[in-house]
Amino acid sequence: MALLTAVLATSLISVCAQAQTPAPQVAGNPDALFTSPDPVLNANKQVVYRILRDLLDAGQWDKADELLSEEYLQHNPNAQSGRAAVVDYFTKVLKVKPRPTPERLNMKVIAVLAEGDLVTVLYPRTVSDPNAPGGTYMTTWYDTWRIKGGKAVEHWDPALLGEAPDLR
Repeated sequence: MALLTAVLATSLISVCAQAQTPAPQVAGNPDALFTSPDPVLNANKQVVYRILRDLLDAGQWDKADELLSEEYLQHNPNAQSGRAAVVDYFTKVLKVKPRPTPERLNMKVIAVLAEGDLVTVLYPRTVSDPNAPGGTYMTTWYDTWRIKGGKAVEHWDPALLGEAPDLR
């Protein structure tokens, strides 16, 4: 019986270990990921860097006109398109208040990918586990922006209807 108990316990531990999602590797210095030797890709990455640092991290939505086009097309189902609508969503719906601009990006970043006019940022994200009340698991979130004329003109992310953003 002791042998059977040991085998069952070992099997259970093995199954639990397989079910855990490993934490994604994050960059030690995320700021370094927002550069490129290609001048166009570098400029596009810098626009996204400022969106993350100034708008999302520091809540300085008064700078949105520098970074988002007036016609900003939003594919997130929780926010309407247009720069004014996005600013209203963060400042009036989510009630984000401005904070000092950090010297470095405060959020954890896994990778920054740039191709043509698109820049995608990958982040680690901890979410509630629907199969384990009170538990969480680690996954990866992304934001993709289309950059034109030094401003973001379009945005995609995997947000679901009614899901508040994780402003880290």
